[in-house]
Amino acid sequence: MNNKYSMKNNTEGFTLIELLIVIAIIGILAAVLIPNLLGARAKANDTAAASVGRNVLNAMAAMEVGNASSTGADANCTYATNVVTVKSGTAVGAETTSVNAPAPITDVACASTATTYTVTIKYKGGTTDYGTTGKVYTSAK
Repeated sequence: MNNKYSMKNNTEGFTLIELLIVIAIIGILAAVLIPNLLGARAKANDTAAASVGRNVLNAMAAMEVGNASSTGADANCTYATNVVTVKSGTAVGAETTSVNAPAPITDVACASTATTYTVTIKYKGGTTDYGTTGKVYTSAK
């Protein structure tokens, strides 16, 4: 029956070669992109640590300038989980402020002299592992 309303049985689809080429292209893209994405995470951790370092330095300066009981070399800080508490001044007139220090930060240490502020940030997961030695940020007064 060769009727104009009869259905044709032409089944079309992708060949095996076409499917293999698409899979190969996806594999090549994944091999190129995954290392770049891992590097972006490390750079983001470095940027986060630098930001916390700058914020703590600014807090130290603000605490000493705004506090009449400060000797000019007594700003210090303590680190507790995800928070750095910056303190300046004598016990009676001491002022404090807090700075957020989210992961990957594992420790923060501060020092203040008559001429400089120094902040040491310990963190892991950056382009360099500062988990033991710490990355040092300084600022002149």
